[in-house]
Amino acid sequence: MKFHSIEEAIEDFAKGKIIIMVDDEDRENEGDFVMAAEKVSPEAINFMATHGRGIICTPITSQRARELDLPLMIKSNSAVHHTAFTVSVDSVLCGTGVSALDRYLTVKSIVDSTTKPEQLLRPGHIFPLIAKDGGVFERPGHTEASIEMSRLAKLHESAVICEIMNEDGTMARGEELFVIAEKFDLKIITIEDLKAYMLNLKASTDLKITETINMPTKYGNFDLHLFESHITGEHHLAIKSKMLDPNKTVDVRVHYECMTGDVFKSKRCDCGEQLDNFLKYMGEHPNTALLYLRQEGRGIGLPNKIKAYKLQENGFDTITANHQLGFDAEMRNFNLGPQMLKELGITKVNIHTNNPLKVNALKAEGIEVVERVPLVTIPHDENLKYLKVKEEKFGHFLGLIQ
Repeated sequence: MKFHSIEEAIEDFAKGKIIIMVDDEDRENEGDFVMAAEKVSPEAINFMATHGRGIICTPITSQRARELDLPLMIKSNSAVHHTAFTVSVDSVLCGTGVSALDRYLTVKSIVDSTTKPEQLLRPGHIFPLIAKDGGVFERPGHTEASIEMSRLAKLHESAVICEIMNEDGTMARGEELFVIAEKFDLKIITIEDLKAYMLNLKASTDLKITETINMPTKYGNFDLHLFESHITGEHHLAIKSKMLDPNKTVDVRVHYECMTGDVFKSKRCDCGEQLDNFLKYMGEHPNTALLYLRQEGRGIGLPNKIKAYKLQENGFDTITANHQLGFDAEMRNFNLGPQMLKELGITKVNIHTNNPLKVNALKAEGIEVVERVPLVTIPHDENLKYLKVKEEKFGHFLGLIQ
């Protein structure tokens, strides 16, 4: 037997079907039942418990773990593969928490954007796992691979997984997994093939420079590059030093468009101050580049951002306002920045940011991060609450929490 294609697996995964995912022979060399948490059912939970026999877990992003206040089960992880277990949980809707129905309810609660931390009882019978932000390129485990599948299928970034054991209690491997896949008509893939698929996907990006102009500013004279995607029609900008040497370490800022802050100098956020500070830095240092990505409002667009602001005036924070509008807390595509850097020939950077997601996105795409340079502004009354949410729930390095 042979493994199925990643495309075939994505199609089934998107439909809510269970697939089998096998990791590397040099790693666990084991197979897991994997499905989208968004599509879970009591029947699927029962199938995994009956035929998988392993622990049923729910991989989630680090962002979701922060939103649900799910700390790691233990601070010092000595497990062989450093699987990031959080405290186990049950939904408040559960009975004992053990039944297939109860575990289904718990998974659905984890996925539901309206769920509050206090609605998950601890300990429980579902084990959330935190995926590395760099995905399978940072850690090639079932946790990260299942999150990658959810993204490729354009579903909620979460999954349900369960190790597969034989009836005699040993771990199912090799041919045994193919027999199980054939018996239940399931697609079976490898994490290694998934990594290769994603590399090809990233290499095939159509984000290219279409125009380059001279741009004199009050901070100095720079080159401005217009990037365009012929698939999506999106446009992004890069501003770089005239004499930039891509063979040396380049100081880089990846900045996401914020019209209210960048243009009108809104005090609701720190975006405009960060942009101005880095442009000033560019004028004083010869090997710098600014990427300006047009993903307003963390990817929800300007109209929805204004609606989110209105909700914030009524007591919501920046994350819960997004949820109220039907969006995830983070909707930006962090892969665009690394693609633009590669197009500019830049492979080694000092990244000026407080956001760990930006650092991890660069590393995941093969950009060498020599140093993370803080870009901290002085908080004021109008944005202090917003900055605290960025630190507490997004993990930004701001030093506000003592």
